[in-house]
Formats: sequence, C-alpha cells, structure tokens
Amino acid sequence: MATEASPRGNTAPRKTAGPLSGYRVLDMTTFLSGPFCTQILADLGAEVVKLESPSGDSSRAIPPYFVKDESAYFLGINRNKRSVAVDMKRPEGMDLTRRLMDAADVVVENYRPGVLARMGIDIDVLRAARPGLVWASISGFGQHGPWRDQPAYDMIVQALSGVMSLTGEAGRPAVRLGIPAGDMVAGMYAAIAINAALADRERGGQGRTVDVSMLDCQLAMLSYQSTYALVAGVTPQPQGARHDSIPTYRSFVAGDGRELVVTANTERMWKGLCVALGREALASDARFQTGALRLTHREALWQLLEEAFLARPAADWIEPLQREGVPVALIKNVPEALNDARAAGRGMVASLCDEDGDTIEVVGNPIKFSGEPAAPATYPPRLGADARDVLRAWLDMAPPDIQALSDCGALTAGVEPPGRGADIR
Repeated sequence: MATEASPRGNTAPRKTAGPLSGYRVLDMTTFLSGPFCTQILADLGAEVVKLESPSGDSSRAIPPYFVKDESAYFLGINRNKRSVAVDMKRPEGMDLTRRLMDAADVVVENYRPGVLARMGIDIDVLRAARPGLVWASISGFGQHGPWRDQPAYDMIVQALSGVMSLTGEAGRPAVRLGIPAGDMVAGMYAAIAINAALADRERGGQGRTVDVSMLDCQLAMLSYQSTYALVAGVTPQPQGARHDSIPTYRSFVAGDGRELVVTANTERMWKGLCVALGREALASDARFQTGALRLTHREALWQLLEEAFLARPAADWIEPLQREGVPVALIKNVPEALNDARAAGRGMVASLCDEDGDTIEVVGNPIKFSGEPAAPATYPPRLGADARDVLRAWLDMAPPDIQALSDCGALTAGVEPPGRGADIR
C-alpha cells in the first residue's frame, strides 16, 4: 500500500481487524443516504474511497456550521474515508472511473435511475465482465416502478410513506421526524444488503446488484402500524408521545414543567406505576383491571396520571419509578444526550484529529465487537486529497500517468474548498 502523505490526516488506508478489512468500496454517493451507508462500511473496516466531482460532494457546502471551511454536515458522515476527485465529463475521467470500478469489490451510488447509463456506465455490462462485483444503488423510488424518475429527499419519502401522518399531535398539521430517517434508514438497509451480498460471494456465489428505495425502507419502518392498517383496515392517527395499544406508554409533564416518559408495558409495571405515584387504588379500579380496559378508558386514566405527575419535579420521579421496576427517562435535548453518551464511555462521542492536530467530536460507531478495541477513526478527507495514494494502490498507476491526468483536468488532487462560512471553533 502507498504511504505518501496526503494533505489530510488519513495518509494511508487504516490497518484494522474490522470484519470488512480487505474489501474495497468505491463510494459514488453524495449528501446523506449513500455517505451514511459507506461510513458504516468504513467503520467495519472496509477501505472506502469517495469518488467525487471536481466541486466535491454537495454536503461539503451545507450551512450554517463549518470547521476550517468544511461543513459540519459533511464531517459527521464521512469519517474513515479517502477522496479522489474526477471529472467524469472528460473521456480520461470516465476511463479512470471505470478502472476504479474494476478494482473495487463494491460500488455504491445514489444517482437518479438512468443517469449513469446516460453517462455511458452500464451496470449490467460491468457485472457481466466482473461477476463478483457488488453494485448497490440507493434511490428515492427504486430502479423500477412508476416513480423511478421522480426526485426524492428525506421529507418526500416521509410524506409518501405515511410516516409524517403518524408524527405530531392529533388535530395538528403533520410533522417531519426530527432525524432524517428517510435517508439514514435507506443507508442502513443498503449496508445490510451489501454485507449479505459479500457473504454470499464468499460462499462461492456471484456478486449482486442491490436496489434500495428510500420509500420502500420507510414503508418497512411502519412496523405494526402498517399491520394495523392492512389487517384491521384502520387509518393510524398521529401518535404524539403516546402509543396506539398501550396507554401507559407515553410522556408526562411533571411539576417543574419538564417532561419524562414512562413505558409501563406489563401488568407488573402497571402496578409498580400505581405504587410509585402513590395511587395504589388505581390498580384495583374496575376500569383499569386489564390492558384492554385501560385502553378503552385511556382518557380517564391519562387525566388521573397527569394529575399525579404534577406533584413532583420530573427528576424526582426517576428513583421511585425505577425502584418499582417501571422504565422511565427524562426527555433530554441533544447536548444533554451527548453529554450522557460521553460519560457512558462506550465511544459514542468520538474525537477526530486533522493534520494540524486539531480535533472535532462526532457521534461514533454503535457497532461493538466483544473483546475487540474500537479502531481509531480518521478525519474526513479533503476533496481529492488521496488521489495519488489511491491510484497507485488500486491501479498500480505510475506518478507520470497520475500527473498527466491532473494536467488534462481529469483529476483534481488536494484542492482546498473555498471559504463558505465562519469556523465554529
């Protein structure tokens, strides 16, 4: 492997014992669904190379927060990768792209269906020449179907899937989920499919062409709500901070105005909730004897529970509820949740160090392997910073040939992005 220093801190492929170590992934994605997928693969040890246009992944420029002219949005989903910037509009750039595809085990792309074909890249031809290649496409509506050519973003698929109709309070306008689940769930499903395809290939099979639709993934996330609609013929309503089936699974406002959530799912938990609140009589009330009865009389039950929780500040309810075996939690804001994660010591707030020795913190890899230390993560790459290393390692390309690609404009190496906003540090 090449070891020549690049302008960023990640000067060479990570040496890791991750389960995907040794696999090469060509990442032709932008924004969120694809980069999140390939970050999962990189966290698992794969060598991931971002193939970017000369202007770079669009997420490099998303405001309002920047670190050394790089968007915080980009920095949060592109660790452990390297970058090669190629102008695919030039013949030399397209030829280089095909050669990099040929050297990869996995290609991940999230172009709109048909775009790569119009550029001269035929997936079927590539896989016929290399049957072991795993090709993964992430799109809004899939490679086939009536909506394949329509553009899609996170909120579009949240709306079309019914997810937004379940989010928010009854009688109020629908609300987008506070996290970009349309993108991130698609990225997770794509990573799962890629791992399955690689496992099958290792057993003597061929590669696969993976077709992941953001809308399909959101429909899959409907879970029991979709079953209720299909089996019972009902239209599930906005959930707010409640549950359709379990009336003691919801949030409450305490005496100090702060919210907490209680998930008393079982009969034992229900009785523990009554004891913790000092309302033991509720457990013997004929209206609340069973889960079905509590659901039927939920409005009356909620009024009684809401009055009880107002007697104390939210934090004061945690110990008595836990003592009675009732799952309970304060509703934290994002900084509070991250501070808790940092204190927990599970690596869910990770530090990344750039070439100047400066660090940023990002959310870490949630996948742990028992008895194995987490591999150190590398800072997201500067645009095109790793071109020479990658082309030598993947294609055995000589320095004069790399320079020729740079001279003709097909390859952009080590470009610093223009200033786009104030550094947040």
